[in-house]
Amino acid sequence: MTAEERKARVRALAKVNLELRVAGRRPDGYHELRTVYQTISLADTLELSYRPARLSRLVVESEPAIEDNLVERAAAQLIERARLRGEVRIRLRKHIPMGAGLGGGSSDAAAVLLALPVLAGACLPAPELLELAAQLGSDVPFFLWGGRALGIGRGSEVYPLPEGGARWAVLVIPPVRVSTREAYAELGRTLTGRDGERIINSFQSSLWSQTLGAEQTPQAASNDFEAVVFRRHPELARIKRDLAASGAGAALMTGSGSAVVGLFSTRRRAEQVRRVFRGRALVTFLVSRARYQSWWRRWLARHILAGRQWPPQSRYRR
Repeated sequence: MTAEERKARVRALAKVNLELRVAGRRPDGYHELRTVYQTISLADTLELSYRPARLSRLVVESEPAIEDNLVERAAAQLIERARLRGEVRIRLRKHIPMGAGLGGGSSDAAAVLLALPVLAGACLPAPELLELAAQLGSDVPFFLWGGRALGIGRGSEVYPLPEGGARWAVLVIPPVRVSTREAYAELGRTLTGRDGERIINSFQSSLWSQTLGAEQTPQAASNDFEAVVFRRHPELARIKRDLAASGAGAALMTGSGSAVVGLFSTRRRAEQVRRVFRGRALVTFLVSRARYQSWWRRWLARHILAGRQWPPQSRYRR
């Protein structure tokens, strides 16, 4: 690394939805959501570099290539907002399956918003980063914080939730891709005007039970998209039933699919269940907010000021 070039290698963690309720369409065209986000250890890898220069230049490489890459959009918007002058290079290696409801693209975009200002010496306060994140996608703001969080509105309004003990997850990822747009459209056709209040009340009850320590059951964990996605892909319903029968503390589809997650209290049991699915599943663990942010401080350690500030502050601040 030259005296002027600054580099970092970071990981963009996936998420699962531990609850996902859709209460109807909003006046702005989006759907009103209530969801519980949770980061997991499955992750993409990003290598970023910044070199000061008179003009701005952005180069993004992705393995595999991705059309309309959120990484490129996030970097371009950040360069414009922070008025960066320099050469930015980003290399993305995908490990999070696409089209599975695991938030890989959103997490990649958030990783750029966290890392690039640090390398470039820009000072963007959290409200500005959240504004940029929400423009990029509904899930992106959550990945600026990590851990377990409540998402409301279209999912971009995010608040921290209490976190339980360490838990392991079995992710079953079938060879099925679900169109989020089509899933919303089909679900919207099934909602009535009286459903919204009932859905929100049900979500509140579930969240209070979990917060007060009540044991979650596979049947209590709810994802409204299951009703429409399982009709098109009944194999996903079978996966959920198999995870529940294996003793999962909760079992449900994440996002609009197609991945299905089962939660287990021990790694040993999770590994036993993974083997039942014969190569279609992997074991991952739930990542707390404290661990998430600790990892980020470690990945950016040589470029940030000491302390517990969040988002991390650049030692090159202009």
